[in-house]
Amino acid sequence: MEIGRKIVTVFGSSRPNERDEEYELAYEVGKNLALNGFTVCNGGYAGIMEASARGAKEAGGKTIGVTFQNTFQKNANRWIDEEIVQLTLVNRMVNLVELGSAYIVLKGGTGTLLELAVVWEFINKGLLKERPIVIVGDFWNSVIETLRKELLWEGAGDCTKYIYHASSPEKSVKFIKEQFREYLP
Repeated sequence: MEIGRKIVTVFGSSRPNERDEEYELAYEVGKNLALNGFTVCNGGYAGIMEASARGAKEAGGKTIGVTFQNTFQKNANRWIDEEIVQLTLVNRMVNLVELGSAYIVLKGGTGTLLELAVVWEFINKGLLKERPIVIVGDFWNSVIETLRKELLWEGAGDCTKYIYHASSPEKSVKFIKEQFREYLP
């Protein structure tokens, strides 16, 4: 983790709206990150991305949205301070990974699974310095547990050691904050 770089990338579905529990959870994640001095980085569009950015902005924080050139959604949501536009979805994902000094993963679909897998594998293979990957809620538990069991059985070691499970937004941010203390002078 780089000293002083307090950017947390939040991954999650674009589907939830204001009436959904996942939206509120993401809002609380963004709010708690901002209240603890972290910049929220995400994919810049709707759902979890909008909610986490909104929570951060309404708590006085800063936000970064990494979007890409596409035909289905053109602009970042209104809660994004700085939009970084990438040419492709792959470039966008790599940029989201590079910007984060920590990651929070919320409920999502195949795109969120891909983002989690990329961060996890890059850290697991030493291509990215170890940094916190926090799963909030129980949605990803079966995926993580399946991999843990299968890889331990194959003798590959426990790659799940890089994943921290948090039951709430407050606990996720507390964990990340504790990890940052290890790297601050």
